[in-house]
Amino acid sequence: MKKIFLLIAAVGMISAFAAKKNNNQTLPPNQKLRIAEAAVAQYYVDTVNEDKLVETAIRSMLESLDPHSAYSNPEETRELNEPLEGNFSGIGITFNMNRDTLYVISTVAGGPSERVGLQAGDRIVKVNDTVIAGKKLRNTDIMKRLRGPKGTKVDVSVLRRVAGKSDSILFTITRADIPINSVDAAYMVDQKTGYIRLSRFSADTRQEIENALKDLKKKGMKQLILDLVDNGGGYMQPAVEILGEFIEPGKLAVYTEGRNSPRYDHMTSPHGVKPLFSEGRMVVMVNQYTASSSEITTGAIQDWDRGLVVGRRTYGKGLVQRPFPFPDGSMIRLTIAHYYTPSGRDIQKPYEKGDQKGYAMDILERFNHGELMHADSIKYVDSLKVNTLRLHRPIYGGGGISPDRFVPLDTTDFTKYYRDVNAKGTINQFAINYVDDHRKELRKKYKTDDDFLKGFNIDDSMLADLFAMAEKDGVKLNEKEAKQSEPLFKMVLKGLIGRDVYDQPTYFKVYNQYDPIFKEAYRLINSEEYDKLLEMRHE
Repeated sequence: MKKIFLLIAAVGMISAFAAKKNNNQTLPPNQKLRIAEAAVAQYYVDTVNEDKLVETAIRSMLESLDPHSAYSNPEETRELNEPLEGNFSGIGITFNMNRDTLYVISTVAGGPSERVGLQAGDRIVKVNDTVIAGKKLRNTDIMKRLRGPKGTKVDVSVLRRVAGKSDSILFTITRADIPINSVDAAYMVDQKTGYIRLSRFSADTRQEIENALKDLKKKGMKQLILDLVDNGGGYMQPAVEILGEFIEPGKLAVYTEGRNSPRYDHMTSPHGVKPLFSEGRMVVMVNQYTASSSEITTGAIQDWDRGLVVGRRTYGKGLVQRPFPFPDGSMIRLTIAHYYTPSGRDIQKPYEKGDQKGYAMDILERFNHGELMHADSIKYVDSLKVNTLRLHRPIYGGGGISPDRFVPLDTTDFTKYYRDVNAKGTINQFAINYVDDHRKELRKKYKTDDDFLKGFNIDDSMLADLFAMAEKDGVKLNEKEAKQSEPLFKMVLKGLIGRDVYDQPTYFKVYNQYDPIFKEAYRLINSEEYDKLLEMRHE
């Protein structure tokens, strides 16, 4: 009724203003928008979808503002929020859609799938009455079928390879709350160096970081490498909360300020009596995709001289969005303020209003200008120079967080041949097949993933089999490029096999032996150079 009333009122206004078209009258913008929509709905020559019309108008309006103000429909809103809420209701598996077949990588410990006996290596071919194998479904389509309200049941048909043969098994799984972890890996690199890989900032991040720090300290951690590479951020509050475990209480973590949003200071405060790790060497790993809450964390650690930053200049996402939800589940995320680091640096990189394309091309422009490969290609503006708050080291604003130690993007091993083999999914498929054939043998020979890391290697015969599989997939062997990419092939294969046999952290243990940013972080945290750059003297 309200919509009908507004439509009648708007149409009446159209008629009234049309009757006085010779009089110049100024309309409030919101009335003008309502009248325009009502006119189209009432008089347009063809039938229109009013909901879509309004959504298009909202999207266009927001796109003319900054790059991060946006509208999302109910489904998009749900997909945006779910990874940040910390859990969802589902069956509790990590899966990979490979060659139109859903392959179970692992089951969540204690989750619904593990309880009924689903195993790593199982192939899900049917969900309830819907066949999903061979259907070229997107991951989102699969998740819609597997997820659902807590307590509801779903029938899952799987194929399981036993003694070289495939058996069909039907499971009835009761959905339950499944955690979405933001800590991908936490392990001891050596007897005193801990490593934490953080992939996002969600509702449960503080608790996960607290658990990881306590566990690593029990194992003897004296120094920490915090990996924020490719971490696109998430909620702001978890960033402030974990900074309370790294920096002494009462210090400025970040502040926000906007035209209609007065400055608000977010201060550090530990969850317990005192911070879990406010002393001891610390290095933060970042790259060009480290953004938002990750930049808040990195910026505060750098500003307070709490640790060193290694990698490449971060993304530069320093705009604060406030959600404005609609009753139908859709939402506007409107930018209301800027993030500033404790030293006053504006994290947001420059942009032109309405130029979404130019903003999206920024990373490519950095690559083309050489910034990702050469430290001397980074141009700092003296007027944006500030000093750190303890040791008064010079650091620069201007968008993103610039590292204390630059690590160039290494493309030496990346070739067109590797790209094509990877794009075909051949590497993943080879790893799946290999684990299918050798899972028990690998678990028997390598009791732990550390044993696997030390003892298992990708040999030439495995690479030859991989290249033969790629040939069957339509990728012609380029011997020169295959040789050039050999270290990359070996690393990815070993990481995928280790992940499928053990768990997700195993992949990062393998990858970190190859990753230049990790290598420099580990070298620096164990060198005398660290002391020269950051001799911590508490005031």
